[in-house]
Amino acid sequence: MAKGHARSAITGRYISHAAAARHPRTSVTESGSNRGSGTHHRSAITGHFISGAAAARHPNTSVTEKS
Repeated sequence: MAKGHARSAITGRYISHAAAARHPRTSVTESGSNRGSGTHHRSAITGHFISGAAAARHPNTSVTEKS
């Protein structure tokens, strides 16, 4: 089981690990605190950081993290 909290990329709400496993393309598992500064966007599909423009084009499969 993955450590951290699972969050839905569509609603932004926390979900169970079972729900995250059922919907891997639209959920992100957060691990630990965000030690950076500013706003970061992450793809729920790949897990990589993406630009703000890419996050705007794909709102249902991206998560915006604010620190």
